[in-house]
Order: sequence, then structure tokens, then C-alpha cells
Amino acid sequence: PPLECHDFALNHNYTPICNNWTNATIADMEKVLNARQNSLVNVTFYNEGRKTEVIYNLSHTVSLACLNTILLQFLMLTLVLLSLGYLRSDANQLVIMPLRRMLRIVLRYASNPLAATPAKKRSGGMQAHDSVNDFGVFDLDFDSEKDKDKLGSYETEQLITAVAKITDLLRKCWGVAGAGIISSNLARNMKGDTVVFNPTMPGKLVYALFGFAGINDFGHLLRSLDKDVMTLINDIAIVIHNEVYRWGLGDSGQCNKNNGATFLMVYRIGDFDEVSKKNDQAKKVIFAEDGLQASITSVASASSRALIDSKRNSIQLASLPGVNAFGDRALLGLLKSFAGINRAKSVKLWERDYRVGGGVGAFSVGMSFGMHAGWAVEGAVGSSYKIDATYLSPTVNMASRMMSACKQYRLAILLSQAVEELLSKECRSKLRHVDTVYVKGSKDAQRIYTYDARQKGVPFFLNMRTDEQADKEAKNYTPKIWRKDQDLQDMRSHVSQEFITTYNNGLTQYLTGHWENAVVKLKEANEIMITDVVAGGRIEFSALTKEKLLDCRTDDEDIIHMREEYGDGPCHALISYMENRNCIPPSDWNGVRSLTSK
Repeated sequence: PPLECHDFALNHNYTPICNNWTNATIADMEKVLNARQNSLVNVTFYNEGRKTEVIYNLSHTVSLACLNTILLQFLMLTLVLLSLGYLRSDANQLVIMPLRRMLRIVLRYASNPLAATPAKKRSGGMQAHDSVNDFGVFDLDFDSEKDKDKLGSYETEQLITAVAKITDLLRKCWGVAGAGIISSNLARNMKGDTVVFNPTMPGKLVYALFGFAGINDFGHLLRSLDKDVMTLINDIAIVIHNEVYRWGLGDSGQCNKNNGATFLMVYRIGDFDEVSKKNDQAKKVIFAEDGLQASITSVASASSRALIDSKRNSIQLASLPGVNAFGDRALLGLLKSFAGINRAKSVKLWERDYRVGGGVGAFSVGMSFGMHAGWAVEGAVGSSYKIDATYLSPTVNMASRMMSACKQYRLAILLSQAVEELLSKECRSKLRHVDTVYVKGSKDAQRIYTYDARQKGVPFFLNMRTDEQADKEAKNYTPKIWRKDQDLQDMRSHVSQEFITTYNNGLTQYLTGHWENAVVKLKEANEIMITDVVAGGRIEFSALTKEKLLDCRTDDEDIIHMREEYGDGPCHALISYMENRNCIPPSDWNGVRSLTSK
């Protein structure tokens, strides 16, 4: 119903207003006062029979309460966002970032399994020393037992270390040959899914210089040292591995495996496609310089295998750019290993072991080295239960034959003709053509060479250098090293130019079939070497011993043994071969003889 005014009045503008509404409700008052809904509150009091009704306007109080509610909600939202940010920071630091680092490690080894393990930089949290353990990976070295009690908060750190160790162990166990296995099994396909584990991947055709190093008299060492022979092998391995890695160009130098007394070392030039491409480029340069036009012919009827075989055999490694420095460094890795083994204190201590030398130094650790260059199939041999990453090829077998032939010629190192062709001019000038032979298991004539190296009487310990100095020396390699390096000069100090000239004369007589003249010249060369050793003063002899050593007609067995030790091994081998045939060459002699043993 319409409102009824009970009491009118005039305001200061003489406008009538109502002071008392007879039938007004709370809602009507809110409309008249333009107040917030439900902001007027009706309160009734009863006193002595009288009823008093009071209406309170709570608009200001309600407005203030609403504002406070809005501020409270904003504050709560801010606290929630800050809390989420803090939780996200912890999750990022303790979970997400470690997982990303693990993924980067896996992807790193998938792309380059031979890459060194990166050291992690700590940026907060538990204090730990950044260190590289024996495996070459980051390790956590906690400051106190209290820190170790907090290990549960850093499971991801331990997991990262474990992943790095596993991948680093794979790299060290499989080396270059296993790089393809690691890469193939860690890689992802085009959809981003990880490939199914398959250790028996197809092999890869590669080119490399293959070296073998063997411990002399290993049977005696094994019987004498029993289980301690493993310690000796590892002492030798440390030296060989360090020098091979140090002198290998980039990551090319690797120690592939150990087979008890022998070590297989690989200086990888490249895979078939890479080497073939470089070889073709080198041919184009040669043809361009000669004014010739290079042509590539193909036989349509030839099978792909025949084409590959033809291409493989036609590649000339000596024409590859930079191969001379590569070959020099590979040979230096072997020669520095020879010097290092005769210098390392850990190895020299075995010479005083009573089990092998009676405790009086009667035994010395000797090594033989062989090297050959060519192709090989690189890959895994085995099954899903056990695999070995290795190289399969006649080239590898030839390197092993070179090492074994050192015993026949009483030399420390033998190189094949294929290796000699890859060396620099300065290096080849220091080599000696020992013989031309048919190696057992091969039909190809092979010129074999040596870098004359001896350990008896050579003070290798005087050339001791730190690892940093050795690394710098390898990094700054130039062909001048063959004339200036003290190790290389000392190990070859027993060889004079007079000896080389006489020996080469005798070798020429031997190869051309003039065996009687060859025997005379080779005996003369042998006497020159013995005289140089006695006169050199590096080995102490009594006056009487010196006199007997210079007598080639002596019948003293001890002196004969010493003359064989200090004389030239190839001279003895060739003289013995010719004298056993009465110095009469075979009717079909072509300057090549067959080695009778592996």
C-alpha cells in the first residue's frame, strides 16, 4: 500500500517533508534512504509495558566489513601464490633441474659417447667439495657426518652421479669400438621415443692405426707373482693408457682391450664414408696439380659388395690431409709408453721383487710393440647376455704379428710398411728397414721397420716430467720432436750413423741375393754396435769384460750371451737365417722370406 505520512514539516528550503510514516517498512526505508539492502536493523525494547522500536542504519559498518573481506581475500591469494612459488622453486631445484641434467648427460653420450664427463657446479644447498673421483666423474664429498645424515634430501644428486659413473664406465670399458653401441642405444627415434635396447648392432667399417703392446716373459711373471700379476698389469696399463690418450689426436687414441699380456691400442682415423670423402678430395687436388682430369667409373653389373671392396682397397691413407702428424703422434704414443714403463716408479719396484728377480734386480719389465694401419670392422661381438666391443680385420692380426716378431729380431718395436708410409719425413729418417717378409697368415710381402729403442743403460728417470708438462709437450707437437726429444734420443743412443750405413749395405746385399757379402756386412754392423755400447759408457763394465766383449772369437758362454744382448737383434736374425742355408739363397729368391712363427 502507499505510504501514509502522519506528521509533515518544512525543511529550511520550505519543502514539505515527512517526519513520521505510519505504515513504512524496513524495505521502504532502505529505498527512501538509498541504503544497502539489509543494512537497516529493527530492534524492539519492552519496558514497563511500553514498547520501544529502534531502527539502526548499519550501512557504514557493512561497507567496512566488505572492504576488509576483499583485502583478506587478496592477502590470502598473495600468500597462496608465494607459497606455490616457493614450492615450485624447491621442486625445480631438487627434482626438475636434476632430471634435466640427467637427460643432458644421456643426450651428451648419445651424440658423443667418448666425450669427457662434465663436472657439475654446485650453487647452494648442502656444502660439498667439487671433486673428480677415480672414474673421472663428479663426486659428492660431504663435509661432516651431519651432512651425510641429510643424504635423503639429495637422492637426485646421487642418481646423477650414478648415471654419470655408468656412462663413464661404458665409455672406458668399450672405448672407441663401443661408441656406436652406446650412441645407438641412447639415441631417440624421430618420434622422441627411446629405441629398444639392442647391444648387437651392425658393425662399421673404419680406418685406423692399430698397435699391440705385449709384456715380455709374461709366463714367468704369472707363475712367480700369481694373483699379484694383476697389480703389475695395472701399473703398466696406467702408463700405456696415459701416453696413448695423451698423444692421440683429439679422442682418436684409445686403448681397446687387454688380453692378459697384451694391450690393443687404436688410433682411429675415421669411418669408411669419412675417409673415402677425404681421399676423393685429395685425389682431386693431386689430379688438378698434375693437370689431369679425374674420372669415376662404375660397372653396372658389379655387385654393391664388390664395389665396396674395390673402394675400400683403393683408399690411400697416405694421401689424407694431416695424416703424417696423425701417424707421428700414434708412434710417439708407443715410444713414450716404452720410456714411461722404464721410468715409472710403480713398475721399477717390481724389478726388486724377490719372486721375479731374487730381490737383486736380476729381472726387468720388458715390452714389445707392433703397429699396422688399415681397415677394420668396428662393433660388438656377443649376445644380449655379454658383448665385447672390438675390431675384426686382417689389419688387427697384422699388428699382432708385428708385436710377436719383435721376439725373433730382439727388438722393442716393429712397424709395418703401411705405418711407415703415414709418417712424416723427419720420423722416417729415424726408422730402420729391418727385413722384408711374408707374415704368417698373409700372402702380401711386407717391409718391416723399427725405431731402435733400448732400455738397458738408459737413464729415463732423468727425463721425468709432470703430467702438465707432458700434456703441453704433446699439444705442441712438431716434427722437430724427432731431433730434440730427450727420451727419443736416449733410447736410440746405441745406434750410430756408421752402424746404420753398414747395416743398410748388408741388408741390400741380403735382399738382392748376395748372401755371403751380406753376412760379412751384417757381422761388421753388429761389431760396430757392440763397440759403440762399450765405448758409450752408459753401461759399466770392467776392463777385462770390455776386452772380452770386443773379441768376436771368444768362447766364454757368459760373454757370448752378453754380446747377443748388446749386439743387434736383426743382424743376428738375418745372419742365422742365411748361415742355416749355407749362404745360398733359394732359386726363386725375390728378397722376401717367410716368418716361421706368429
